Amino acid sequence: MGRAVALKLASQGAKFVLNGRDHNKLQAVANEIAELGAPARVQPGDISRRSVISELMASVGDEFGRIDLAFNNAGGHDSFKPLHTIPDTESESVIDLNFKAVYYCMHEQLKWMNAQSSGVIVNNASIFGLKGVPGIAHYVAAKHAVIGLTRSAALDYAGRGIRINAICPGATETPNLLRVTGGDGHAFDDVIPQGRLGQPPEVANAVAWLMSDEACYITGAALSVDGGMAAG
Repeated sequence: MGRAVALKLASQGAKFVLNGRDHNKLQAVANEIAELGAPARVQPGDISRRSVISELMASVGDEFGRIDLAFNNAGGHDSFKPLHTIPDTESESVIDLNFKAVYYCMHEQLKWMNAQSSGVIVNNASIFGLKGVPGIAHYVAAKHAVIGLTRSAALDYAGRGIRINAICPGATETPNLLRVTGGDGHAFDDVIPQGRLGQPPEVANAVAWLMSDEACYITGAALSVDGGMAAG
């Protein structure tokens, strides 16, 4: 999803700093962005670490003199298991990645945006920030927290020219999802009203729209991009 958003925004003229844990994957995306004629720099690091976030956002702000758009896309979980069997190390890791990383990214991004009285943040939550599912209670709790954070911060900054929204993707055909399903791209078809997995470019279209002036009166929203899953 991060790659799809980057390519979509690059096609619209955005300038980037890309973050992730895998330098080679980041560079591959940067190369694709370069083919579109847009500048992109990679800055790898573990976004669940507070020090990495501080260094990243300071670098972005110093390079461009401002931060106009931010897509906070950290997330993931391990295997499904009942809550009482989840080791503390796993729950802490999942909450750090899915919630704390978003919180601290926003903490740093909003320093720049508040000073310039403008900016748009889109946080990648999940359909499971809107509803429960068995086996990943720690992940669901973290994604609910992202939506709560999005809504409350949107109220804090609505009068400062800053908009903050979340997207809530459902089952989307990404490498992580295919890893969970063993490569079965139709594993969730029966529970998705539209009968198919979402595609990363469909998520990217929603993010780009929320970042655009066409969505200028939308803040504090949690937009489902899920083929109807949350409606059921």
